[in-house]
Amino acid sequence: MTASATTAPPTLRPEPTAPAPTRRRGRFGIHLFLGAVSLAFLAPLLLAVYASLRPYEETAQYGYFSFPRRLSFDYYRQAFIDSGMSKYFLNSLLIAVPGVLLTLFLASFVAFAVSRLRMRGGILLLMVFTAGNLLPQQVIVTPLYVLFNKIPLPYWMSDSLTMYDSLWAVIAVQTAFQLGFCVFVLANFMRTLPQEILEAAIVDGAGVWTQFWRVTLPLCRPALAALGTLQFTWMYNDFLWGLVFLSDGDKLPVTSALNNLRGEFFTDYNLLAAGSVLVALPTVLVFLLLQRHFIAGLTLGASKG
Repeated sequence: MTASATTAPPTLRPEPTAPAPTRRRGRFGIHLFLGAVSLAFLAPLLLAVYASLRPYEETAQYGYFSFPRRLSFDYYRQAFIDSGMSKYFLNSLLIAVPGVLLTLFLASFVAFAVSRLRMRGGILLLMVFTAGNLLPQQVIVTPLYVLFNKIPLPYWMSDSLTMYDSLWAVIAVQTAFQLGFCVFVLANFMRTLPQEILEAAIVDGAGVWTQFWRVTLPLCRPALAALGTLQFTWMYNDFLWGLVFLSDGDKLPVTSALNNLRGEFFTDYNLLAAGSVLVALPTVLVFLLLQRHFIAGLTLGASKG
């Protein structure tokens, strides 16, 4: 036998890995850092909840970081009743829900045309929609104010017979400013979908509407859920547009209801904290209901090459 025949083939040695204690220490450090960052973001909310459960006299005497002597939910009942928060909640929902649905509906149309159809100037159109997000909203407050006062509406749509002082004005502005961001996100997401699915639908005789509504849009459900959560939070929490375009106090969104809790000469900040917590509850509820789809929408594409 030759020497080469008797020589055993070389064995592959595994790559050296870090010892288990080192990996555990690294994982513990990451968890500790993430916990500290989460606590830093939650600290203002936790302080507001803590202050809303204590009487103002107690915090004025002992400070907000003192040990509580008495806790109660009296401020929440008082904040809800004194501010008339129920009608303002309804106003915010009448603005946010149609605004979100209209924004996602229009953005999905544009994103589909830009990313899935072979059309000239698609990239330029996407750049125009994206550039719209760079325009400061406060710059066009005065032009929009003048414009909405000149746009007529029928009496059943607006008491003022114009677009000014109607919820339609706030919905239109919210939709216009959020449309560019949604188009940008949806277009990039649709580009990650396999082109073969659309080609198979075309071979089966599907038209453009079928390709959009029955093939592409169901695959975008996680992205739509993530965008819907963000858009509802932004539109619901907005304070500027309702204050500018609504002169009737009964039509203002819920964020303006907090002004009703401020006294002329004295402000109970514990009562104001209770009102702030009540105002934030709908957005927290929406996130809890859609958190699975929201997280899936954020992580889609993270493992793709």
